[in-house]
Amino acid sequence: MSEQPTKPIKPPFHPRLVLLVAAFLPGVGQLLNNQPTRGLLFAFTTVALGYVTSRLAPPEASFVGRYAGGFFIHAIALMDAYRWAKVRWEIFHHSPGGDGAGKNAADRDGAGKG
Repeated sequence: MSEQPTKPIKPPFHPRLVLLVAAFLPGVGQLLNNQPTRGLLFAFTTVALGYVTSRLAPPEASFVGRYAGGFFIHAIALMDAYRWAKVRWEIFHHSPGGDGAGKNAADRDGAGKG
């Protein structure tokens, strides 16, 4: 039997890069996090709710008021993309050997020193 060579694991994108891209393109942050279904759902819902609120808003409403539903979903998509990017980043860069693993938040922040 011959062993097949293993492909190197592709590191995840940095969370700030994902946040920056997601700020301009709804749903693309989820695509960068390898969550295409979730990204399409956020993109479609952003457009759909923006359209619905534009039809239901009064004519004197501001631009943000007319598309408030879309902006709301876009804000949720931003938080979701950043949170999952951060989780993927932390899991990928977690070192099981011990340099930094297992410390609590007080030790990392320096608050536990006294």
